Amino acid sequence: MAAPTTTAPGHWINAELIEAGKSGSERIEVVNPATGDVIAAVPAGTSADVDSAVAAAKAAFPGWSNTDLAQRIAVVERISEGLKARAEEIAASVTAEMGSPIGFSRQVQAVMPVATSAGVAKLARDFAWTEEIGNSLVVREPIGVVGAITPWNYPLHQIVAKVAPALLAGNTVVLKPTEIAPLTAGILAEITAEAGLPAGAFNVVHGTGPVVGEAIAAHPDIDMVSFTGSTRAGRRVSTVASDTVKRVALELGGKSANVILDDADLNKAVKLGLANAYMNGGQTCTAWTRMLVPASKHDEVVEMLTATAAKYTVGPPTEESTRIGPMSSAAQQERVNGYIERGISDGATLALGGPGPVEGLEQGAYVRPTIFAKVDPSSVIAQEEIFGPVLSVIPYTSEDEAVRIANNTVYGLAGAVFGEQDHAVAVARRLRTGQVDVNGGAFNPMAPFGGYKQSGNGRELGRFGLEEFLEVKSIQR
Repeated sequence: MAAPTTTAPGHWINAELIEAGKSGSERIEVVNPATGDVIAAVPAGTSADVDSAVAAAKAAFPGWSNTDLAQRIAVVERISEGLKARAEEIAASVTAEMGSPIGFSRQVQAVMPVATSAGVAKLARDFAWTEEIGNSLVVREPIGVVGAITPWNYPLHQIVAKVAPALLAGNTVVLKPTEIAPLTAGILAEITAEAGLPAGAFNVVHGTGPVVGEAIAAHPDIDMVSFTGSTRAGRRVSTVASDTVKRVALELGGKSANVILDDADLNKAVKLGLANAYMNGGQTCTAWTRMLVPASKHDEVVEMLTATAAKYTVGPPTEESTRIGPMSSAAQQERVNGYIERGISDGATLALGGPGPVEGLEQGAYVRPTIFAKVDPSSVIAQEEIFGPVLSVIPYTSEDEAVRIANNTVYGLAGAVFGEQDHAVAVARRLRTGQVDVNGGAFNPMAPFGGYKQSGNGRELGRFGLEEFLEVKSIQR
């Protein structure tokens, strides 16, 4: 496996690497969660660093927004090609920064940014940039300077899902990547320069949410904020951004239900359901963390789950056989174990796992893959986002009850239904959530991605993701 990135970790402002910035010598350590070792440190940015980045983005906006569309497409295509060329380096960096197993990093963490950037560049050619409605010419124009704030679970994918369509639309960008896993943002910055993106069109300011994130959300010269992260942090971004009435797009938490119907293929539902719940160590906003099963099949399903879970090897993320690595940090490990303890104290049946260290892996941020049975749908573990490999099995007695349980959280990001195809699609239509997979339907990087309720607003990916970064003007003639 290639070594983690050697890109110097610093701010990237006006196409220059700034290792200290106006924040001076204070830095934030990047810790490998599998070992506890410090692998890098990034500057702890300040509002002054944000001011510098925004000024660069604002100055670059007129030139970039007026650049011919074909040239903007060509730049994003070259960015996609650059990401593909450095895929192994990206995979190694994500594994070292936040603990994704190297196989998952290669197959998903490094691949998705390539696919999403190439896909949106392709569709931009035939996008309806203008249309006529009666005597009006309707034109779609860039918003201006976009502030992007991104999380640690899919650190590069979440960046590219915002940056690629924002740039294609003609905007310029100021990015605050997560301080937990910030290093791939440096790789992307190098790639954008090599792709011919003008100086100032893409800028990176490292730092914490309360300092750099809030400075971005509040900045009067930032026209839009696109945020992915927790619902709690999303509320704060909305509040801070409201003073300048800027556009805010939020992709927040989830507590997705996997509804297994009476006519489902149980083997398939259990296998795919557990795989989704444990994907990326359960650190996935769309994870199907609630498995809703007919009460008559509850015990059978739990038995199948515990047998299937034996295949989920917990181990060092650099090993090819590992399917679940450490949590992203010691803090996340503590949080997940706290939820497991809460599930036990609230009376759920512990069918697998539990709190405490993983045998032989006491030094890293590891948790034991856990399955709870006979979970009360109103309990804490069935209502709150845990973000770890913890599955709650919830029995139901009727299809209407299953739909009520599925919809009875503050979230609405994703979900699944397994059953006879037409029957499952009909139930999927009843779920109040932004995307539903029927019988294991494959992820589509060009389909709209986003949530209902407190899972956020707006959409990412594909045409809908491009539209998110555009203003609409009507010209009457």
